[in-house]
Amino acid sequence: MAVITLTTEWRPDDIYNGIIKGKLCRLCPGVTVIDNASGITPFDISHASFVIRNTFGNYPEGSVHIICVHSEPQKGEGYLIIKARGHYFVGTDNGIFNLILNADPEEIISIDPAGAIDELEIFARAAAGLLTGKEPSHLGTPIRKISESLPLRATIDSDVIMGRIIFIDSYGNAISNITREIFYRVFESREFRIYIQSNKNYTEHISKSYSDAPVGDLLARFNSIDLLEISINGANVSELLSIEVGSAVRVDSTSKAVPANRLF
Repeated sequence: MAVITLTTEWRPDDIYNGIIKGKLCRLCPGVTVIDNASGITPFDISHASFVIRNTFGNYPEGSVHIICVHSEPQKGEGYLIIKARGHYFVGTDNGIFNLILNADPEEIISIDPAGAIDELEIFARAAAGLLTGKEPSHLGTPIRKISESLPLRATIDSDVIMGRIIFIDSYGNAISNITREIFYRVFESREFRIYIQSNKNYTEHISKSYSDAPVGDLLARFNSIDLLEISINGANVSELLSIEVGSAVRVDSTSKAVPANRLF
């Protein structure tokens, strides 16, 4: 059964949660509304897109994903329904849809507000309409393009991979934008050293689980979404090493000499 999910920058105790859920229940009685994620960093569409991109596929096809992050439209932006990969996305055309999908949608609809001036009412009406069987084209006007934001990708230079931390989870584990595919494209059968922040913090192994390393040791592993994750067994690596979103991750061949004073 299809559901409606909410991904928002609101605190759990914010009134907006009750407002939009109430509207959805009024417009679509019996609907299942799920908090996919709340408390997203305000206005941070990169943070929101990472969460949605790696969660929406776990919901049933036909589900509607409402995005309330940086949703007050700026000049030239509007409210959209996006159909892609068997799901619907409802939100503001601020570049987030491109970051979520990294591909052209099957359908793009500019939502007809039908007199509503409240964006929560607009989103709720669109989501309820979709879940009750209306075609997206009956809820607005088809358009051809969405706003684009470029994702931050890891880069390869000879035998070096340069990446960045793009997400820090609830345990302080630092998730990078280095994919398993990129890593093994360069280091399939070669020795390597993974540095985080500076040449003082590194590991030369890929672990399968946190317990592969002694408690308190730095480790690197590919997580369930195939991204290189930096952790410390039993501790919060982000706090201990002052890692933030944007911190550098570098993978070098161990045959290369790394200057002792190099910082990232």
